[in-house]
Amino acid sequence: MAVLPIRIMGDPVLHAPAAPVDAVTDEVRTLVADMFETMDAAPGVGLAAPQVGVALRVFVYSYADDDGAPWRGVVINPELWLRPLEPGAPDPDEESEGCLSFPGERFPLRRSEEAMLRGTDLEGDPVEIRVSGWRARILQHEFDHLDGVLYIDRLDDGDWKTTQKIAKKRGWGRPGVSWTPGVDDIDA
Repeated sequence: MAVLPIRIMGDPVLHAPAAPVDAVTDEVRTLVADMFETMDAAPGVGLAAPQVGVALRVFVYSYADDDGAPWRGVVINPELWLRPLEPGAPDPDEESEGCLSFPGERFPLRRSEEAMLRGTDLEGDPVEIRVSGWRARILQHEFDHLDGVLYIDRLDDGDWKTTQKIAKKRGWGRPGVSWTPGVDDIDA
């Protein structure tokens, strides 16, 4: 297993829809193992294949609720259904999220409170996940990556403008920029 470089906003692979996985091969299994290693090293709660430069519809996730119950897995070729959004502005304390492809920053974003996702696992078996709260947020965030959408693309105008200023200051927003967890200082 290896920790892979994570692409930063502006890299073309992050801004285009990913291709379906035709078959679960040894190459896909290795990719997933490396994605778990990278996500854990970052640390993060999810990681999509485009974030490590692979334009395939695969993501991994790992999250423990306040009670410490682990929730970890991989989904290949997911389909996502959402409960309609509740009206109103997002709560900055309760609904802020971050992204390993826009590292070191968090912004409030309204997401659906409930989600259902279907796909397959590494054995090709069907997976169905029904979740709420942060788990639903994680699935929506990672699914967006597979469609070429970063969470910052969904922010209100004021926060979106702030992200563009941050990106410009840090030299992001162009192809080829990445960071490797455990190697690169992303706050520099």
